[in-house]
Amino acid sequence: MLQVPYGSLDRDRLLIRIPFTSFAVATVLLPLTGLIACLFISLIYHFEDAVYTHCQVSNYLPSISAAISRVPERYIWRCCIGLHSAPRYLVAAAYFSFYRGRFARLPELLLSGLALLCSLAENTGLLLLTYVASTETYSLHKNGFIVFVGSSLLHMLVTCRLWQVIRRNYVDPKEKTSYRWKLRLFLFNVSCCLAAAYFFRRHNKYCEAGVYTLFALSEYLVVFSNMAFHMTAFWDFGSKEVIVATPPEDKRF
Repeated sequence: MLQVPYGSLDRDRLLIRIPFTSFAVATVLLPLTGLIACLFISLIYHFEDAVYTHCQVSNYLPSISAAISRVPERYIWRCCIGLHSAPRYLVAAAYFSFYRGRFARLPELLLSGLALLCSLAENTGLLLLTYVASTETYSLHKNGFIVFVGSSLLHMLVTCRLWQVIRRNYVDPKEKTSYRWKLRLFLFNVSCCLAAAYFFRRHNKYCEAGVYTLFALSEYLVVFSNMAFHMTAFWDFGSKEVIVATPPEDKRF
């Protein structure tokens, strides 16, 4: 076995080095793959239970809450969200550091802090609604969903404002592209949230056949557009890397 002196430079070598683009793609693919798998399994194996509502009318798609509340869907979703949550917290901190390096004015710095808080709340709300199923404790699941959606929309709004300032002051084409897609996805997400709220209310009030299916479809689009919004980090940190290394020692003996 090769031995090196205690103070060798080999002890300060890189342990992990990952392009941020690969890191961002993997982080988004975890919940995306998990959700698609849960929807597929629910439709194939648990169709009647997954699409059932109190109105007892024809329905063809399960809501996300219904799709992730049964076995094995519940464990697939929890595994994917659990694995992706730590990188999401890391990305939130990376954005905060990025904004602090870009802005000097107090309003933008305060918005940067708000964006960090919203990102942390969004991820925490997602964890809560994931690990507390609607069939277990509905009130906690509902509160987790409210925190997730509310903080997600506010995070998107604040982020679009910050990137509007960045686009005005910098000329990097990737940053302009990132801002345009952030704005489009935010507006699309808001539209889908409004559509989902409308169809949910209409279903509960009139119990019309197929309306809950439109709610479920709108809900899917809300989640997919949210994932796509976070995927714009592909442009924001395209040249960056995620590195794990042993820290250099101030003194060697």
